[in-house]
Amino acid sequence: MSAPATPVRVLLVDDQALFREALSTLLQVRPEIEVVGEAGDGAAALRQAAELRPDVVLMDLHMPVLDGIAATRRLRVEQPGVRVLALTTFDDDEDVFAALRAGAVGYLLKDVSADRLVEGLLAAARGESVLQPSVAARVVARVAQLPDELPRRPQPLVVPLSDRELDVLRLLAEGRSNREISAVLFLAEGTVKNHVTNVLAKLGARDRTQAALRARALGLV
Repeated sequence: MSAPATPVRVLLVDDQALFREALSTLLQVRPEIEVVGEAGDGAAALRQAAELRPDVVLMDLHMPVLDGIAATRRLRVEQPGVRVLALTTFDDDEDVFAALRAGAVGYLLKDVSADRLVEGLLAAARGESVLQPSVAARVVARVAQLPDELPRRPQPLVVPLSDRELDVLRLLAEGRSNREISAVLFLAEGTVKNHVTNVLAKLGARDRTQAALRARALGLV
């Protein structure tokens, strides 16, 4: 695995200081990773993330003051470009699906190998999903239980978004750039730019962040 040209900037969040120190020591020797800071609870993580602008926040879930689920949910709204990768001891369904619903791009357990953890951080920085095999199996099982067709909810907009505009909005709300959206949807970057302009106009949003916030408030994403 070759190191990226620029190391992935990582913020470590865990309420156990000894574990944070060990994890920091483990990751600092990897050229593809730069540990930019540490936090002992979710509230401190939000402050550190706002100051340090990491690429990925490696987030524990069960912490005092503000837990990892709530912190992840706020990060996805306040800093949609920051990826959150959950790293926890617990793999019960409640934690797994709560973390993913809150906006985490992945879920790993603390018994993961160092190489797998680094691979997960690099993948998370690219916006890819990262799931422990046992967790992935449960996610697939849950999806298989969904009905074949979900009823569409009417859009609460004067001028509804087209299907393609909704696709663009969902990716925009994940913090993707126009270039990333064009790659995912196989569209020209200029076409994506036009769709983003239309989405902002229909939502009455002045920028991408406000569009993401309004989309979530309206239940569009």
